[in-house]
Amino acid sequence: MKLSWLKGLSPAAKKLLGRYQYVLLVLAAGVLLLLLPLGGGGEDKSAQTPAQLQEEFDLEAFENRLAEALSQIQGAGEAQVVLTLKSGSRQVLAQDTQRGADGDSSSATVTLGRGSGSQEVVPLQTLAPQFQGALVVCPGGGDPEVCLQIVQAVSALTGLGSDRISVCPSG
Repeated sequence: MKLSWLKGLSPAAKKLLGRYQYVLLVLAAGVLLLLLPLGGGGEDKSAQTPAQLQEEFDLEAFENRLAEALSQIQGAGEAQVVLTLKSGSRQVLAQDTQRGADGDSSSATVTLGRGSGSQEVVPLQTLAPQFQGALVVCPGGGDPEVCLQIVQAVSALTGLGSDRISVCPSG
């Protein structure tokens, strides 16, 4: 291969560059690839916070799904459900606890650096909301057998005891 662009260099430099021309070409290509942006210009999924990635609890949607399921119970009819929450969904965050020699302890929330100064917390788990009570209104709410089936179904899906579930007939 002719190296016409090396005319102004000394013979020793020409020989050295001629011998390592492919190595230099690979290095130049590597530097060029490092300078190109990653991801094709699209939105970076890793820049989203864990809260954005996780599905939020929707009380109204849960009530609607529960009402649809209860309406399928024989004799219940078209059910309407109202749920109250004791506490909403929350995340348990990772903690770093350090104990000193004198018995003192300190804890700090663990965070991850995402570059350019942004930091995110590290969630260990997301706790489901706790229900406080449930009201079910349906035409079959006056029948004790239907009422028992509804109470058992709501209890199974919400974790509420039967004393926290009220079934009323609609009129």
